[in-house]
Amino acid sequence: MTTIAEKFKIKEILEELHIQAMNEGSSTGIQSFSSGEIIQSFSPVDGQLIASVVASTEADYQKVIETAKKAFNEFKQIPAPKRGEIVRQFADKLRNKKEALGKLVSYEMGKSLQEGYGEVQEMIDICDFAVGLSRQLHGLTMHSERPNHRMYEQYHPLGIIGIISAFNFPVAVWSWNAALAWICGNVCVWKPSEKTPLCAIACQNIMAEVIKENNLPEGISSLINGDYQLGEYLTNDTAIPLISATGSTKMGKIIAQKVAARLGKSLLELGGNNAIIVTPNADLKMTIMGAVFGAVGTAGQRCTSTRRLIIHESIFDQVKDALQKAYQQLRIGNPLDENNHVGPLIDQDAVANYAKALSKIVLEGGRIVVEGGILTGSGYESNCYVKPAIVIAENTFETVQQETFAPILYLIKYSGDVTNAIAIQNNVPQGLSSSIMTSNLREAELFLSTNGSDCGIANVNIGTSGAEIGGAFGGEKETGGGRESGSDAWKIYMRRQTNTINYATTLPLAQGIKFEL
Repeated sequence: MTTIAEKFKIKEILEELHIQAMNEGSSTGIQSFSSGEIIQSFSPVDGQLIASVVASTEADYQKVIETAKKAFNEFKQIPAPKRGEIVRQFADKLRNKKEALGKLVSYEMGKSLQEGYGEVQEMIDICDFAVGLSRQLHGLTMHSERPNHRMYEQYHPLGIIGIISAFNFPVAVWSWNAALAWICGNVCVWKPSEKTPLCAIACQNIMAEVIKENNLPEGISSLINGDYQLGEYLTNDTAIPLISATGSTKMGKIIAQKVAARLGKSLLELGGNNAIIVTPNADLKMTIMGAVFGAVGTAGQRCTSTRRLIIHESIFDQVKDALQKAYQQLRIGNPLDENNHVGPLIDQDAVANYAKALSKIVLEGGRIVVEGGILTGSGYESNCYVKPAIVIAENTFETVQQETFAPILYLIKYSGDVTNAIAIQNNVPQGLSSSIMTSNLREAELFLSTNGSDCGIANVNIGTSGAEIGGAFGGEKETGGGRESGSDAWKIYMRRQTNTINYATTLPLAQGIKFEL
C-alpha cells in the first residue's frame, strides 16, 4: 500500500530542499552539524518519522554568535537597497521552491496543503515588501531653535536579532522578522520550534544558497535547533539587542522579564482569545463562512483562530443552527488531500489539552452542541485528529478566558446594544484579533473607535484570521504588545539617532543658556 509520504514524494522533497538522507532508500534523515542530542520530527499527518535532527549544543551556540557578530560588521556597511537585492533573490528562490516547501510545511506541521502553500506565499510577500522598504528607511528633519543649525533623525541597524518561532507557522513568522531585519542591516539567529525543525532547515538552506552566491558572510542567517534551553541562551545573551518571540503568554512573560533585566528589547507575539461579534444586522452567510474558517482553519492552531462567537440573543438560535449544519459538512483527514477541511493537531499533548478543555467546560456549565472527540482508526493513525466542537458558554468561565490551541468554538449570548457585546469581547486577558459582523455603519465605527475593540487587530465583516502582510501584526494586553510585518514595524529592528549639525562660527546653546569663558 502506498503511504502518504510516498504519495506526496516527501523523500524527494527533502532532497530538493537539501535535507540530507541518512541512508539510501530511507525516508528518514539526519542533519549533522553538532554533537548534540537527536530531535526526531514525526508527522502529525500519519505519525511517521520524517527525519532526525542533531540539536545545537551550548558550544555550537557560542560559535553561531561569534560568526553572526563578524557577519554584522560587514553586512551593516552594505547599502540598504543592495541588502534589499539579497532579500529579492531569496524571494525568487522561494518562488521556485514553493511547492516543495509548502508540502513540507503541510506534512511536518499538519496544516492543509493550501495553507502550506499560502504560508510560503506569505514569505514571498513579506520579502517583496521588504525589498521596496529597503529604499525607504527614512528619518525626519526638524527645525532647530539655534541659528545655523540643522537637526534630523536617522535609523541604524541593531546587530544580532534573535528570533524564536512557534510550530503553527513554522516558516512565515520567521520571514516576517528576518526579511525586515536584513534590509535594516541586521543579522539573524533563529531558534525554531523543536516540533518543526525540518521546515527551518529548509529555509536556512535556501537562504544559505543566496548568501554563498553573493559572496557574503554566512552569519547573516543562522539556525540553532533544540529545546527551550537554546531559547534561554538567546534571551540572556547581552550580545543580542532584540529578541522577537512568538508563542504562549507563559513563555512570553519569562522572556520579557529576562530581556528587560538586561535592558534589551523584546518583540512579543503571544496568545490570542479572538472573538467575532454577530449583531442583528449581520450578513449571516458571510458570518458562518468567517466563523467556520476562523475556528477550524489550521485545526484551531492559529494565534488568530476564532475562539468566541458573541451573538445577539435575537439571532442566537439561527446562528447556532447554521453553524451546526456547516460543521456536519466538515471533512477531517490528511491535510495534503485538498478535499479535507481539517487536519491534525500538532501532537498528542495538544490532543490531551483539547480533551481537557472540553471536559472542564462541561463542569463549568457549558453545553456542547457539536460533539468533539478524538478520531482513531484508518487514516487517523497518528492519534492527532480531533473533531471540531461547539460549546454554548459564558465569557466568565475559566476555560473560555484561556487560549486552547484546538478547534473549540464558544457561543456566547449578548442582549441590548453592541456596547454590551464589545464589553464581553474585551473582557479577556488577551488582545490580539477581533471582528464584528454588521451592515450597520454606526455599529462598525463604534467597534473601531476608542470605545470599541481593545485588540491590535479589529476587522469589520471579515473573520479574525488571515491578516495581510501590509499591516502591522500584533496585539495588546497578554498578547505582548509587539508589532511585526507591515506598516512601520521595521523601526523595532533599528536604533533611532537624533543628529544636530552646527554650521555657524559660534556655539550657541539650547534654551538660551549662556556659558562664557
